[in-house]
Amino acid sequence: MLVTCPACKTKVPWEENPWRPFCSERCKMTDLGSWAAEKYRIAGPFADVEEDEKKLQDADQKEDLP
Repeated sequence: MLVTCPACKTKVPWEENPWRPFCSERCKMTDLGSWAAEKYRIAGPFADVEEDEKKLQDADQKEDLP
């Protein structure tokens, strides 16, 4: 079965391909670098960092109570 490399769009065999779904280690690492550089995003609501920190602090304070 042939699949399309998500990075370069080359058709490559699925079976016995150590880099699948990519065609090569280079395409695999390029994709990983894009994730690390935050070029890809998963849709969802924005997180309120300040609210999350306050919730964590409140939870820590409750644990400290006798």
